[in-house]
Amino acid sequence: MDKASPVAPTGLRKCLLALLMFASIAVEVGCFVPIYSSRRDERARQLIYNSESLRHIPEIWERIWFLDMPDTATPYRVHGGVI
Repeated sequence: MDKASPVAPTGLRKCLLALLMFASIAVEVGCFVPIYSSRRDERARQLIYNSESLRHIPEIWERIWFLDMPDTATPYRVHGGVI
């Protein structure tokens, strides 16, 4: 009778070890492709453009949800007709 080995086969062990090493390296590295340029002047220009784009988000949000429109349930009456 063959005795069952309590350890995993070497192929499975190597695969799990490689997967564990890859996962630990992937967590440490971050993004492989940098978002901004490595040149200082180019990076500053990219950051300014990015911040200018983000500055308009509250205005877009108000326009989408009609928060910039007057409310129809105003507490005061506005005369809109001819006197």
